[in-house]
Amino acid sequence: FCLMAAPGKVAAFRLPPLPTIGEIIKLFRLKALKQLSQNFLLDLRLTDKIVKQAGELKNAHVCEVGPGPGGITRSILSAGVEQLLLIEKDARFIPGLQMLSGAAPGKVRIVHGDILTYNMEKAFPKHLKKSWEDEPPDIHIIGNLPFSVSTPLIIKWLENVSKRDGPFIYGRTQMTLTFQKEVGERLTANPGSNQRSRLSIMAQHLCTVENCFVIPGQAFVPKPEVDVAVVHFTPLVQPKIQQPFELVEKVVQSVFQFRRKYCFRGIETLFPENGRLKRTEQLMMTANVDPTLRPFQLSMSQFRNLCNAYRKMCDEDPSLFLFNYREELRQKKMSRNLLGSAGQPEQTEEQNQL
Repeated sequence: FCLMAAPGKVAAFRLPPLPTIGEIIKLFRLKALKQLSQNFLLDLRLTDKIVKQAGELKNAHVCEVGPGPGGITRSILSAGVEQLLLIEKDARFIPGLQMLSGAAPGKVRIVHGDILTYNMEKAFPKHLKKSWEDEPPDIHIIGNLPFSVSTPLIIKWLENVSKRDGPFIYGRTQMTLTFQKEVGERLTANPGSNQRSRLSIMAQHLCTVENCFVIPGQAFVPKPEVDVAVVHFTPLVQPKIQQPFELVEKVVQSVFQFRRKYCFRGIETLFPENGRLKRTEQLMMTANVDPTLRPFQLSMSQFRNLCNAYRKMCDEDPSLFLFNYREELRQKKMSRNLLGSAGQPEQTEEQNQL
């Protein structure tokens, strides 16, 4: 319901008195499932703090991923949103969320489904769409993600950012999500940092990524073994590497294949054995990248140069992009076995690392 407002002022939305999150958990006999890496956040001051990182939500449209017992849901509703879409995979939480929906008539839509397969292109009204070059639309994605889902989901959404589809068909939709602290550090790591990884490049070349704050593990029920980072993403108008997502991902994955070795060692895995050394040298010279740098030392501009040079080589030889280093190793191993080499062949260092 709405509180009475002073003349000339818009009424502020307030939830009516409701059972606490702890009481909801007891009422519906909810239990966090370890196999789904579920952890409940009961402290509404912390859920308010997470929602605050999303920015101004008054009259915005929000999708909350994995609301669970509804702690963050309450904070989102209290921020005065226009509409809230809840996507929850675990059917046990639906009755508690329906109770919240009843307390905010007309504001909440509940979908029992998996965010990894849900079609986000029809999640919000068409009139909210904005041009990519404009300010971000009045749409936000917020979620306390299960650890098992967080990395594949952010990679999926980064691909959506690159292709401007999924939740980004509406424009540069902002995201405020939780990750294991270590994953949050990877997402925001700078060149030279030990946490610099594939995730750092894939996220930062497409988005402004901000590690907002860390929530101690003891704030969750049950307590996870790690602390949790709250990370905010705003898609960039222009990606820092202007190449297809699949190409960037292949180059970045290859570079970080052997993160403790010189970067040329990972870059070699982009090329078939026949002519590998020559092509690796050609790529590194064209990109003007020092082959003795470690992968985590490379800057974004150096990754951009590598991707651009690799794209040029793929344009000249279309079969190159289809080459798969792991498949080549597998074929070589099969050949050795067929030749009847004595005993089980030893794995190479490269195979062990892969």
